[in-house]
Amino acid sequence: MVGEAIIASPDIAVVSFTVSFATGRAIAAKLVARMAKVQLEMGGKNPLVVLDDADLAVAVNVATQGSYYSTGQRCTASSRLIVTAGIHDRFVAAMKDKLKSLKVDDALAAGTDIGPVVDQSQLDQDLAYVEVGKAEGAALAAGGERVQRASEGFYLAPALFTETTNDMRIAREEIFGPVACVIRAKDYDEALALANDTEFGLCSGIVTTSLKHASHYKRHAQAGMVMVNLPTAGVDYHVPFGGRKGSSYGAREQGRYAAEFFTTVKTAYTAP
Repeated sequence: MVGEAIIASPDIAVVSFTVSFATGRAIAAKLVARMAKVQLEMGGKNPLVVLDDADLAVAVNVATQGSYYSTGQRCTASSRLIVTAGIHDRFVAAMKDKLKSLKVDDALAAGTDIGPVVDQSQLDQDLAYVEVGKAEGAALAAGGERVQRASEGFYLAPALFTETTNDMRIAREEIFGPVACVIRAKDYDEALALANDTEFGLCSGIVTTSLKHASHYKRHAQAGMVMVNLPTAGVDYHVPFGGRKGSSYGAREQGRYAAEFFTTVKTAYTAP
């Protein structure tokens, strides 16, 4: 295997991988054992908090783009929509209406919003998680079924779960597909606690018109990247990319941090 050869080779001093958490731990152990530098990006279970004072249209747009665009196949996708009680029902109703308007079809076809998932294996995994969610007691409010189109592909109607709790598998495990769950929170403090209650910490978002809550969230969200009134999925290439906890290990990717990671620093002295 190419990966194993890279990990084992004494000629390779610096390694950067994008892998699952379990695989990342195994890779890190081997590379650290031979004193190689290692950088790992290991996915996430990213929260988007929607507060009572949020602009509803903005919240729906941000949640839809973050959760479902690129068919949800981004490690920065919003898979947990943590919504406070005052806006919860209106948000869910608006999300259901929005999902009805999205076009699932060939990604190259004009007007398509969501393309197919990558392959049969991923489709099977997505469908399995939909069944897990229903078995756990979550309510499937929209989507979740395979759909057929004129162009052959692995199409899945974007799924939205409600009545979800943060201890359910669909709220804790990375699905990597167009599946999102809504978790009700009583207020900002509970929403922040729920957002941070995960083994991952890649990206975290909040939708609010409150500068106080936005500033507090940016400081206290346990994530490497924080978005305010923007989708969690979608970052600039010139800024550091990476997370905390089980999402990343080692130096950040992108920007000057990446250049530093791939640089060997040497200090030289010369007598006058």
